[in-house]
Amino acid sequence: MAARAGGLMLGAALDALLADPARRHPVAGFGRAAGRLERLLYRDDRAAGALYTTLLLAAVVVPAAAAERAGARTRGSAPIAPAAPVAPAAPVSPVAPIALADSVAPWAPVVMTAALTWVVLGGASLRRQGRRLGAELRAGDLAAARARLPTLCGRDPSRLDEAGVARGAIESIAENTCDAVVAPLWWGAFAGLPGLAGYRAVNTLDAMIGHHSDRYERFGWAAARLDDLVNLLPARLCALATCACAPVVGGSVADAFWVMRRDGRSHPSPNAGMAEAAFAGALGLRLGGELRYPYRVEHRPELGFGRPPRGADVLAAARLSGAVSALCLAVTALAGGTAGALLAAGLRGLRRACCPRGVGGTCPALRQGGSRR
Repeated sequence: MAARAGGLMLGAALDALLADPARRHPVAGFGRAAGRLERLLYRDDRAAGALYTTLLLAAVVVPAAAAERAGARTRGSAPIAPAAPVAPAAPVSPVAPIALADSVAPWAPVVMTAALTWVVLGGASLRRQGRRLGAELRAGDLAAARARLPTLCGRDPSRLDEAGVARGAIESIAENTCDAVVAPLWWGAFAGLPGLAGYRAVNTLDAMIGHHSDRYERFGWAAARLDDLVNLLPARLCALATCACAPVVGGSVADAFWVMRRDGRSHPSPNAGMAEAAFAGALGLRLGGELRYPYRVEHRPELGFGRPPRGADVLAAARLSGAVSALCLAVTALAGGTAGALLAAGLRGLRRACCPRGVGGTCPALRQGGSRR
């Protein structure tokens, strides 16, 4: 668990420094593979969508679990130094390879966790696009801001004014602070590599097919419901962290918490509404209302009690997202490490109670020829 927490923090640092890979992003590759499989399996019913989602989820979770198990075995294995070497032919220390293995093996889980965390996180790219869009709105370049909005959300920007573009950007920043940062960290802390890979697969499938459109209303049902389930706890953590970080953007903790409690459940999504309402309260804005997508127009309840957003508010939302991400990284790493320590202590106590060690550290049942069962 310590290696897992260290890998999460290192991966988050890599995301902050490097952002997403510009080319050949593994998540984009997963999306292309999912698109090809969809052409083979698509049927306008829930069972086909559930099979499609299950196959793609297994395709990433099973290899991730195997990699984590292999890393744990590597870290737990201790090479035994050979007995006195017999006249080595070259002046090379016979324990050098063993020393190298001893020094590299403990870092394998950390490196794997850090690499996968960097791949699945998207907080740096999210904040970068938000800052650029906010700067374009502040400069009065509405056309450029409209062109950038699809990098943040799937709305039709052609008929949006400054307030509409800013509202779409802020709502997307709020929701994706959970989806791209908090939830991956949460699942990485408590489920390791399978949690990281599995969450990103579920969230990507929800973004691809979890829509209320004619094509995906039934086929995307399983992906959308699974995404709601895996985000249930991380979304509440993100919302509470947003309330705690409200002073970073000049907001009130009490106002953010009050708006979150009052308006968070009025959103059609059981998770996105919590984060969006907390952002609205922290920034002193009014979000929600009419949303125009290429496939439909939705009318959602308003969130918050403030004014309509402007370009400067998008910049503030990006700062708030960064603060929330940092706080949730600390919380999830600490919580995951604590839970792991408690679990390990409980397992050790159970092992001592069920199978006390005898002479030589061997279980008495095994010394007597008994089965491990």
